[in-house]
Amino acid sequence: MGWGEVKKGIRRINYLVCAVGMAMIIPLMLLTFADVMLRGFFNKPIAGTFELSQYILAIFILLGAAYTQQVRGHVGVHFLTSRLSPRGRALCEIITTLLSLFIIAIVIWQGWVEGITEKSVSDQLRIPQYPFRVLVAVGGFLLWLELLIDLFGSFGKLRRNEP
Repeated sequence: MGWGEVKKGIRRINYLVCAVGMAMIIPLMLLTFADVMLRGFFNKPIAGTFELSQYILAIFILLGAAYTQQVRGHVGVHFLTSRLSPRGRALCEIITTLLSLFIIAIVIWQGWVEGITEKSVSDQLRIPQYPFRVLVAVGGFLLWLELLIDLFGSFGKLRRNEP
């Protein structure tokens, strides 16, 4: 299996994982709508809506981070790097990607450690918190793989001296 197939597989997994995260927005919208309607018309809010909303948003954000990196959706500073030569731009990309890989590696490690040792549950609905803490490590690992793809691409740009 060559690098092209590995890269394609990682990108496909990140797309599918992001789709799962996006699908979580529908229950979040329905839950919020129902809670607002019940609270407004009958003064009977849905118990645990705030907790569920927090967990659903965590899933949405963590599962979408890698795909956002894949499509270059994160904030960048192109107005500074656009003034550099192609070689300078590639060097900046390499440095920032290496720093990002280091930081995300710490997030993965700590997310895993916190996830496997977590024993607490949410206050109202008593939902265990460990799956969401482990999800930090999973989402971080997918983002780390996407950053690794970017790093190899930046080294290729540097070698070919292209923008």
